Amino acid sequence: MGEVAVDEVKVNIEMIEEGEQEKINDKVMEEEDETENGEEKRNEVPLRKHFHRMDSLDKEASRVSGMPAASKVLSTAAVLQLAFQSIGVVYGDIGTSPLYVFASTFADRVPDKSDIIGALSLIIYTLTLFPLIKYVFIVLWANDNGEGGTFAMYSLICRYSNVNALPNQQTEVMEELSAYKLKLPDRHLRRAEKIRDALERSSFAKTALLSLALLGTCMVIGDGILTPCISVLSAVDGVKKFDSALSKDAIAMISIAILVALFSIQRFGTDKVGYTFAPAILVWYIFIGSVGIYNLIRHDSTVLKAFNPIYIVSYFRSDLKKAWISLGGVVLCMTGTEAMFADLGHFSVRSIQIAFAGLVYPCLICAYVGQAAYLSVVPNDVSDAFYKSTPEMVYWPMFTVAVLASIIASQAMISATFAIVKQSMALGCFPRVKVVHTSNKHEGQVYIPEINFLLLLACIFVTALFKDTTNIGNAYGIAVVAVMLVTSSLLILIMLMIWQLSLALVVIFVLVFVSFELLYFSSVLYKFTTGGYLPLTFAAFLFFIMYVWHYVQTKRHAFEVEKKVSMEYLNGLGSSLGIAHVPGVGLLYTELTQGIPAIFPHFLTNLPAIHSVLVFVSVKYLPINKVPPEERFLLRRVGPKEYKMYRCIARYGYRDRRVGNNEFEELLMEHLKNFIRDENSDQKEKAEEVQNEIHFLETSRQAGVVYMLGHSSVKASEDSNLLKKVVVNHVYDFLRRNFRQGFVDLQIPNKNLLQVGMNYYI
Repeated sequence: MGEVAVDEVKVNIEMIEEGEQEKINDKVMEEEDETENGEEKRNEVPLRKHFHRMDSLDKEASRVSGMPAASKVLSTAAVLQLAFQSIGVVYGDIGTSPLYVFASTFADRVPDKSDIIGALSLIIYTLTLFPLIKYVFIVLWANDNGEGGTFAMYSLICRYSNVNALPNQQTEVMEELSAYKLKLPDRHLRRAEKIRDALERSSFAKTALLSLALLGTCMVIGDGILTPCISVLSAVDGVKKFDSALSKDAIAMISIAILVALFSIQRFGTDKVGYTFAPAILVWYIFIGSVGIYNLIRHDSTVLKAFNPIYIVSYFRSDLKKAWISLGGVVLCMTGTEAMFADLGHFSVRSIQIAFAGLVYPCLICAYVGQAAYLSVVPNDVSDAFYKSTPEMVYWPMFTVAVLASIIASQAMISATFAIVKQSMALGCFPRVKVVHTSNKHEGQVYIPEINFLLLLACIFVTALFKDTTNIGNAYGIAVVAVMLVTSSLLILIMLMIWQLSLALVVIFVLVFVSFELLYFSSVLYKFTTGGYLPLTFAAFLFFIMYVWHYVQTKRHAFEVEKKVSMEYLNGLGSSLGIAHVPGVGLLYTELTQGIPAIFPHFLTNLPAIHSVLVFVSVKYLPINKVPPEERFLLRRVGPKEYKMYRCIARYGYRDRRVGNNEFEELLMEHLKNFIRDENSDQKEKAEEVQNEIHFLETSRQAGVVYMLGHSSVKASEDSNLLKKVVVNHVYDFLRRNFRQGFVDLQIPNKNLLQVGMNYYI
C-alpha cells in the first residue's frame, strides 16, 4: 500500500456562491466515497475541509480559503493615506534627480539656449512617456496579486503557462493554492495559445525567461549600489556654497561618512523609514516645484515652448551626435521609476497613480522648467544648475532638505535590494543569507546583514573611485534603462498571452516605448568606458552567482527525483522499517514532494534506531507573493497507518515570513491532528482509533522532536566537461561553504539537529 496521489477537484473557490457551497460539499463527498471503495483510500484532506481550516495564526474562527489580498477594495480615505505614505517610500529617488540631470546632460560643454530648450523638451516628454504613461497607466497593472517587480512578472507568466524553470517548483503542489489561480479573459485567442504552447515546448525559452528575470533583478541590485552614491554625493555638493575651495576628495569623504552612517542604522529596521519621512519628501517636492516656478517667472518664461515636441527634432538636427550623447544624461530624469512597480506590494495601484500624477509629475516638470529658465540666462552654471538656481533666501533650507531627501531615496533602494535578495533566495536563485525581520507588524520589513555590508563596501568603492556625479551618472543610466528593457520584454509577453491584446496595440507599444528605450540604451552604452561599465560588471557578477546557484540546485533536485526510493522498498521493510523505534517525532527534510528521498536508507543504515513518528517535510517556496496560513500545509500518509509516517509540504511565497522551530512544530502538530480527524470524519466507528493515533502523536511530541537533514556534497560527474567541473566543484562549493547552511536557514536549533552525509554527482 503506497502513497496515494490526490484526486483533483477543480473548483474555483473565488467563484463559489454561498448557495452553491452545499452542492460542492456533496460532490466532494461522492468522489471521496468512490475512491474509498478500493483498497487504497484518499489520504489528503478533502477540499470541503479547507473552507474552515483554523490554526494558531488565525484570529478568526473561520475564513474562506483563497481570497487574494489584491482583491480588497480600499476606501477613498485609505487610498489617499497610502498615496501620502508612498511619497516617502517610492518617490525619493526620482525626486532627487533634478540635482544632477542637467549637469549630466551637458557634462562636456556649455549649452546655448536652443540646446537648453531641446534638452528640456526631451526631459518633459521622457517623464511623460515612461514614468507617467508606461509605468503609471500600463506596467502597474501587470502585477502578481498586488505585488510588483521583475520576479512578480515572471511569476505571473509562470502561472499562465508551464514555463517555470525554478528548482523545486512542481505545478501539482501549487494547483490547489487559490492565489495561484489566474482569472483569464473569457476569450482564448489562438495566438495566445500558440505562444504558450511554443514556450512550454522550448527548454531554451524557459531558461531565457528565467535569465531575463534574473538580469532585471541584478540591475535593480545595481541600482541599490548606485542610488546612495549619486544621491548623497549630489546633495553634499551643495556644501561648496559654504566653502568653494572644497575639493572633490573632501566632498567624497563627507559623502562616504554619510553612507557609513546610513548603512549602520539598517539593523534597527528602517525599511519603512519613508512612512516617517513622507512629510520631508513632500516638503522637498513643494520646494523644488516652487523654486522652479520662481525661476520661470524671474528669468525666462519663453522656455515653456519646450512643451512643443518640435524642439526635440530641432535639437537633433542641430548636432545629431551631441544630441544623441546627451540622451545618457536626460535618461537620469526617470531614475527610480522602477521603484513605483517594485514597491507596489506596500501600497496599491491607485495610490501610486494618485501620488505620481497629482504631486510628483507636476513638481518635477516645474523643477526642470525652472532650471532651464535659469540656464538660458546663465548657461555657464550648468555643472551645478540645481544649487546655482536656488534663491539665496532658501538656499540652506533647500540644502538641508536635499541631504535628507537623498538619504531617504537611498534608504528606499537599500530596502528594495534586501527584499529582492530575499525573494531570489526563496526561489532558489541566491545562496542562503541571514534574513532578519525587523517588524512584527510589517512582514515586508527585512534586513540582511551580509548584503548590507557588501552594499556599503560597494558604495564606498564607487564614491571613492568616481568622486563626482558625472561618471556615476553614466553608470546609473545603464542600470535604469536595462531594467526598463527587461520590464518591457516581460510585459510584451503578458500582453500577448495573458491580457490577450490585439497585435496592433502590442506593435504600438513596441514602437512607442521599446524603440525609444533602445535609443536611450545605445546612448548610455556610448559612455561605457567612463563609468558605464560599472553596473554591467556588477550585474554580470551577480548574474553568474545567481545562475550557478540556480543551475546546481536544479540539477541536485533532478538527481534526487531520479534516485528516490520506491514504495516497494519501504513496504519490503515492514512497519518496523527493519530498525528499532524510540519515542519521539522525526522531521526528515527533503526536496521531494513525492516518493521517498534517497537519503532515507542512509538514515536507516547509519542510525541505531528511528523515531516512532516520522514526517517527511518539504519546504517549498512558490512563485507567488504569499500563501494563506490555512493553506500552508499539505498533508498525507506515507504507507499504511501502522507505519506512523506522514508527508508534509510546507508552502511559502516569496514574501512570506518564516517562523521559529517551536511555532513550526506547534502548527505542524495541530495540522496533523486535524488531518487525522478529517481523514475519518465520516466513519464514526473509527473514533476510538482516531483518538488513539492522536494520543500517540502527542506522546511522541512530548518525547522530543529531532530534525534530520542530509549533509550533501555536490560534485560534477567524472564525464563532465571542464567548465562544469569548475562551476560545480569549485564555484558552487565555495558559495555553499561561505554562505549559511540549510539548517540555519530553516531555524533549526543545533541540539535538535541530526545530519547524515551523502554525495550528489550531477
